[in-house]
Amino acid sequence: MARPRKTGGAAEESHLPHERKMTLTGHLKELRKRLTIGVIGLVVGMIIAAFLTTWIIEWLTFPIERVAERLDDPNFTKLTFTTVTGPFDMRLRIAFVAGLVISAPVWLWQIWRFVTPGLTRKEFWYSFGFMAAAIPLFFGGVVLAIFLLPNIITIMSTFFPDSVTQVAQMFTANEYYNFVFRTLVVIGIGFVSPVFVVALNLADVIRAKRVLMSWRWVLVLCLIFGMFASPPADMFTFFIVSAIMFVLYMLAGLVCLLIDARKKKKNPDLFVEYA
Repeated sequence: MARPRKTGGAAEESHLPHERKMTLTGHLKELRKRLTIGVIGLVVGMIIAAFLTTWIIEWLTFPIERVAERLDDPNFTKLTFTTVTGPFDMRLRIAFVAGLVISAPVWLWQIWRFVTPGLTRKEFWYSFGFMAAAIPLFFGGVVLAIFLLPNIITIMSTFFPDSVTQVAQMFTANEYYNFVFRTLVVIGIGFVSPVFVVALNLADVIRAKRVLMSWRWVLVLCLIFGMFASPPADMFTFFIVSAIMFVLYMLAGLVCLLIDARKKKKNPDLFVEYA
């Protein structure tokens, strides 16, 4: 009886993904493992954040201080708590959100490893590059939002007439921090979106040519995003956010162009339709 012939050997196997076939029970165990590590990371992040809440509160109230300096009015507004437990609740919420941000590399990595089990070495470095690009972009969006907030607050505060002296402008701490966190998260996530364009290109879902040819639609989407990320009357924030989003998208298109050039060199048959 003829012995079956081996094809490719070890050299070929090294190019094949390391596949793992898991049962439903195995997937549930893997999910429990990833959730446990993610929760531990979140708890550690919250403990670290608990020691930083005073600094974070000062950082988040920076926009109000800038507005007061700009208007030359030290009593521009005061943050007020409407409940006895308000200050404690606020510190707890800030510690949770800050802990979530601090532990982001841990729980994001756990999500990624659960969704894409059995990564090859090449896929591992792709995923590492994805994380390495997404995290700085998110924090970059957060920092930009912090510096744009004084302009947003200044414009919003000018809608009430100065001639009315019986009304004082006071922000409740809960509403103010909700507004700040919402603005930071929206702009931060928006800045990460170009990374997903590159990820889709790596997965051969879209080509660089298509990405760059769609710039008109992307410009419209960036303007819409800028409109939702800024108050209606704040054209400065609107244009800054929209412009940066568009530049990031075009940079993602150039990265996709370099990736496609390497793919075409290795396998020209994949790009026959663009010849």
